[in-house]
Amino acid sequence: MDFENELEDMEMENELDNIVILNDEEGQEVKFEFLDLIDYEGNSYIILLPLEEEEQGEGEVVILQVEDTDNEDEESYVSVEDQEVLEKVFEIFKDKFKDEFNFTDEE
Repeated sequence: MDFENELEDMEMENELDNIVILNDEEGQEVKFEFLDLIDYEGNSYIILLPLEEEEQGEGEVVILQVEDTDNEDEESYVSVEDQEVLEKVFEIFKDKFKDEFNFTDEE
């Protein structure tokens, strides 16, 4: 067995473990990279980076609230309407990853 090929396969598998596929409003599948899970005021929020640039502006993340479903193996994600909550969760994310990402402040 070729160790290099095994290593590449493991890296690819790890990358795929980080991929979240969601359906948009038109029912189309959209792929995101999972960046983090943030707990804030008793709720969990998932931070995702769209893998297809046309879905969002370059480098913009998507923050969704995690909701449990009746099925223990599944979660659902819902949009966060409260702008203050979005800003607080994003601030926690930025603080946590300030050494890994180059954040720019754009309004």
